Amino acid sequence: CVRTLTVTLLWRNFRERFGTMQYDYSKNKDEHPEPIKVEVKGLIPEWLQGTLIRNGPGLFSLGETRYNHWFDGMALLHSFTIKKGEVTYRSKYLQGDTYNSNMQANRIVVSEMGTMAYPDPCKNIFSKVITFLSHTIPDFTDNCANNIIKYGNDYHATSETNYIRKIDPMTLETQDKVDYLKYLPVNIVASHTHYDKEGNSYSMGTCIAEKGKTKYTLFKVPGGSGSDGSPPLKSAEVVCTVPCRSLLTPSYYHSFGMTDNYFVFIEQPLKLDVLKMATAYLRRVSWASCMKFHPEDSTLIHLIDRKTKKEVGIKFYTGAMAVYHQVNAFEDDGHVVFDVICYDDNSLYEMFYLDKLKEQMGANTMYCKPKCKRFVLPLSDMGETGEDLVKLKYTTASAVKEKEGKVLCQGEVLCDGVELPRINYNFNGKKYRFSYMCCVDISPVATKIVKFDAETKQKIEWSGGDGFASEPVFIPRPDAVDEDDGVVLTCIINAKPAQGGFLLVLDGRSFKEVARACIDVDFHMDMHGYFIPDSS
Repeated sequence: CVRTLTVTLLWRNFRERFGTMQYDYSKNKDEHPEPIKVEVKGLIPEWLQGTLIRNGPGLFSLGETRYNHWFDGMALLHSFTIKKGEVTYRSKYLQGDTYNSNMQANRIVVSEMGTMAYPDPCKNIFSKVITFLSHTIPDFTDNCANNIIKYGNDYHATSETNYIRKIDPMTLETQDKVDYLKYLPVNIVASHTHYDKEGNSYSMGTCIAEKGKTKYTLFKVPGGSGSDGSPPLKSAEVVCTVPCRSLLTPSYYHSFGMTDNYFVFIEQPLKLDVLKMATAYLRRVSWASCMKFHPEDSTLIHLIDRKTKKEVGIKFYTGAMAVYHQVNAFEDDGHVVFDVICYDDNSLYEMFYLDKLKEQMGANTMYCKPKCKRFVLPLSDMGETGEDLVKLKYTTASAVKEKEGKVLCQGEVLCDGVELPRINYNFNGKKYRFSYMCCVDISPVATKIVKFDAETKQKIEWSGGDGFASEPVFIPRPDAVDEDDGVVLTCIINAKPAQGGFLLVLDGRSFKEVARACIDVDFHMDMHGYFIPDSS
C-alpha cells in the first residue's frame, strides 16, 4: 500500500543519513550520586541559575528477569545544577519500595503496567498463594519514572499510580512515599500538573467505581508549606468532578489544559478495562493489555468553568484520537483555543515494548506519526444547526453546531512529526506563538529539536548529528518581555556512549547554540524535566 511504501522510503533515507545509529533502550545505566563538575564549551548566560531535574527509566533487568516495556524500567533521576556559568551533574536511582524490593530479591517482584511479576518458582506454595492474593486487589508500584511535579514547596517524582515519591531536588535523595488515596478518592493520577501565579498546583485523577460511579476529579493543592509541616496534599481540595461516560472503562489521559477561566479535559476512546485489569494476574497478562483504543467511539472534549466549577452546557466532541500531551490553551474573543499532540491510534505505546524497539530501525516498521492540532471551542452555541461557530480568522479549525446541544469540532493541523512540547510557561493559559518540541518525523527517537511558530507556521530546527535529543525545556530570562527571550535546555545522548553526552543550551530567539556542558557519562533516555530557579 502507499503508506507502507512511504514509510519504507523514509526509513531508507533515515538510515542513509544516520547509518545504524540506534539508542539501546534496554541497557541498564549506572548512577552517579556524587556531583561531577562538567566541562562547559561556550558561554552560559549569567542570569541562568538553578537546577534542571529530569526523570526516566534507567534499569531494565534484574538477575534473570527483565521488563517487557521501556516505561516500566526503574526510575533514574539526573540533574544539572547551573551556577555562575559552571555546571555540576549527578544521577541517582529513585529508591522507593519497588526499587528496594527488586534489588533485595535480585529479580522483578513488583508488577508494572507492561510487566506482570510472578513469584519465584523456587518459593513454596504458601508464598505463591500470598502473592496471588495481593494481586487480586493490587497495590500499585511506587516506581515513579515519568515526571517531576511540585506540590507546595515539595518536589516529587511521579508516574500515574496513586503513589508519588518526595525527593530532595539538590541531592536527588528519595524521601517520603505519598499516597493520594489518603487525601483524595483517586486511583490513577495524571503525571502532568499545572501551576498558577500564586504557586497553587492543579492535577487530575480518576476515581474508579466509588459508590457505583466512576469519575474524573480535578483538584487543587495550595502553594507554600503547611504551618504544621504536613504534606501539601493534606490541604488538597476538589475543584470539580466529571462523570465517566462508562462505569468500568474510564478513559486514559496523561495531561489536560488550563486557561485563566477554564480547564480543558479530553476524554478519549483509549480506555482502561477495570474488570480485565482485576483479573490480569490470574490470566497471566499485563495490565497494559487491558488498555484498548476504540476507533468506533468519539472523543469528548470537556470544558470546565473555573469560577462555577461546573462543565459548560455545550457538548463538544471530535473523531477518535489518542492524546498524551497538550501544548497550551488560551481564550480569544469568545473561544477557547486548545493545542494538542494527537495520534490516529494507540500504536505509540505498543512501539515501546523493548522487543519491538530493537526492530524499530527495520524498513517495515510502521510508525504512527503524531500531529500538532488546534481545536477551537466556542463559548456560545448561538447559531443555526449546521453552522460553524468558530469566528476566529487565523485558524481553519471548525466547530459545527448539531442537534441536542452537540458541537462537532474539527482540528487544524499546525504541524506534524513533533512530540514532548514545552512553552514559555509564563504564557501558559494565554495566547502564545512559540513551542519547543522533539522532532519525531520518522522515528519516536528524536535526533532533532524544533522551535515552532504557531502564527507563521515556520520551524527552526537544531540537529545533534550523532546524538539523540530529550524533551526541550524553555527557561525565560528574568524580566523578559518577549515570549522567546530565554534559553532552551535539552539533554543530548551521544550515539557513541564512549564520547559521553552533554546539556545543550540554545538561545530561545535564534535557536542557535550558545553553550554545551559536556560530561563523560552514558546518559539514559528520560521523559520529562523540571527547572528549579536558584532562589538566591
